[in-house]
Amino acid sequence: MYKRWGKRSLDIILAGTGLIILFPLFILITLLLFISGQRNPFFFQSRPGLNGVAFTIIKFKSMIDEKDNSQLSENERITKIGKVLRGSSLDEIPQLWNVITGDMSLVGPRPLLTEYLPLYNSTQNQRHNVKPGITGWAQINGRNALDWQQRLDMDVWYTQNVSFALDFKILVKTVSKLLRATNGPTQETDIPEKFKA
Repeated sequence: MYKRWGKRSLDIILAGTGLIILFPLFILITLLLFISGQRNPFFFQSRPGLNGVAFTIIKFKSMIDEKDNSQLSENERITKIGKVLRGSSLDEIPQLWNVITGDMSLVGPRPLLTEYLPLYNSTQNQRHNVKPGITGWAQINGRNALDWQQRLDMDVWYTQNVSFALDFKILVKTVSKLLRATNGPTQETDIPEKFKA
């Protein structure tokens, strides 16, 4: 019952409330990114969602464009403001809109790159049996500090154990981690090496 109806209701209520509360911060970050030279303060990218169907994820832009700086690694392209946004996870705020539109959930496996889809085995592909989330089981248990096998195993475990109690636990731990967040990338927030089967 929760997985089919309650989870969506919780998403709409909490994401809608979050957008209202965080709207002044949303505007402030948008202006800061624009003033800092980001012609477009937002980052859009196609990611696989429920059942692997692609959708467009929205984030605050934390890196300079690759086309202008192809000689730099992804971590080297993170801007000063981007370091703060990534370290505090504020770059994820626009994804509340993805939750409102139904492409994402507050809690679920993080949506990874579409180029990874052919690389998953049948078990790993089960991570797409639920909507991707802004936060998830892997995010509160190490995030990018985990190796790929650990992250994917946690994603699959979550899809097999979805419940209100588990989602509540993940949300509470996420808020706790955010309150203790640093203002720069850590091992958990650094961009990981790309997944290889």
